[in-house]
Amino acid sequence: MTPRIALVTYGELPQLAEDDRPLIPALARHGYEAVPAVWNDPAVDWSGFTAAVIRSTWDYYHDLPGFLRWVDHLDQTGVRLFNPPAVLRWNVDKRYLDRLEASGIPIVPTRWVADDVSLVEILDERGWEHAVVKPAVSASGFETWKVARGDAPGHEARFRRMVSRGTVMVQPFIDAVARDGEWSLLYIGGEFSHSVVKRARAGEFRVQDRHGGTAHAARPSAGVLSQAEAVLRAALPDPSVALYARVDGCVSDGRFLLMEIELLEPTLFFRLQPGAAARMAAVLAARV
Repeated sequence: MTPRIALVTYGELPQLAEDDRPLIPALARHGYEAVPAVWNDPAVDWSGFTAAVIRSTWDYYHDLPGFLRWVDHLDQTGVRLFNPPAVLRWNVDKRYLDRLEASGIPIVPTRWVADDVSLVEILDERGWEHAVVKPAVSASGFETWKVARGDAPGHEARFRRMVSRGTVMVQPFIDAVARDGEWSLLYIGGEFSHSVVKRARAGEFRVQDRHGGTAHAARPSAGVLSQAEAVLRAALPDPSVALYARVDGCVSDGRFLLMEIELLEPTLFFRLQPGAAARMAAVLAARV
C-alpha cells in the first residue's frame, strides 16, 4: 500500500492553493501519495497518514484553540507533523517578534496593546504620522488597516473592539515597503532556497494575493541574506528542524527589518521557482 502524506489546507481551498499542487507529483516521485486534507474536517481519518504537512490552513486564527487541539491530536496520534508541533505553537502568535527583538533581531518598531491605551495616545507617544494596526494572531492581512495620525480619533471604537478580542500590534507605516516592496526569503530544511519581492496594488498597502498584491522572483543582496539567516537562527537554534520557513521583511535605511517569520502556513511561491517543490519533496521524503 502506498504511504500517504496529508497536505493540510482549509475549507475554502479543499484541493489546495494552486501554488502547492506541484508537491503532489513531486512526492509521487518518492513513492508517496500526497492528499489534500482540510484540517478541521471531522471526516478525515488522520491516522491513515504517515505524515501531515501544513500548507494553506488560512483560517486557523478564527479558531486558535481548536487549531491547537488539532495539532495536539496529530501529535498524540503519532502522525509526523511538519512543521513540528513545538515550532507551530511558537509561531501562531506574533508576540514572538518581541522575543526576537530582545535577542538582537531588528524588527519593525511595534507597540503591543492589551490595555486601555488609546490609538491617539500611541501615535502621539511614538510620533508616527501613519501606522498599521493588526491583531497579534492573524493571517492574510485579516483585520489589518492603515491609519493617519489625524484620523485616529475616528478609528478608536474599532481599535477598542480589536483590543477586547486579544493583543493588537501598532506599527509605523514603512515607506520603503510602498516604494521597494517586501522581501520573502524561503528556506527548505534550514537551507536558503529562493526569494521573492511582494508589492501591493495601486491604492492598497497589503501585499497578499487576496488583496491584489503581486510577487516576482528576486535575488537578495548578501547583506539581506545574511540578516535573514540570523533571524532564522534566532528563532530556531537548529534551523534544519523546520521543513519550510519564510522570513519576511523590508530594507529601510540599509537595514533589514523583520516583519514576520512564517513557520506555520506560508505561501512558498513554488510557482516562481522551478525545482523548489521537488527540493521540498526530497527533504520531506528523507525525513519521513
